[in-house]
Amino acid sequence: MGKINWGKVLLGGLVAGVIIDVVEGILEGVILGPEWRQAMQALGHPLQETGGKMALHVLLGLAYGLSAVCLYAAIRPRFGAGPKTAFYAGAGVWVLGNLLPSVNWGPRGLVPGHLIAIAVAVGLVEIVAATEAGAWFYRE
Repeated sequence: MGKINWGKVLLGGLVAGVIIDVVEGILEGVILGPEWRQAMQALGHPLQETGGKMALHVLLGLAYGLSAVCLYAAIRPRFGAGPKTAFYAGAGVWVLGNLLPSVNWGPRGLVPGHLIAIAVAVGLVEIVAATEAGAWFYRE
């Protein structure tokens, strides 16, 4: 087994993170943004969209991308290089970082279920696609 090439993990992770950030910005900020604002207002917690909070969301997207490519690099020796392994890594990060938290909070009825369902479904596609792209840059 080869050692993990951390420089390539960083490069691939940044690529994946940028893809995640772009998709999230369009989905959550533009497409679903008005509905999220309305839902939060109904809870008595209007969204306070500040530069610091936006930066935090960008950093979270980058963290997801780095985590996915790091997981890809870690499982690559066992599963082999390629899209199938990138799918496994992306799906793993999605389950832990998107699906399980949504399953935990979704049934509480705090926000409309369709918003959570859309975010979870798009999240799977976005994280897997981003991991595929980031994995393309990874070489040991």
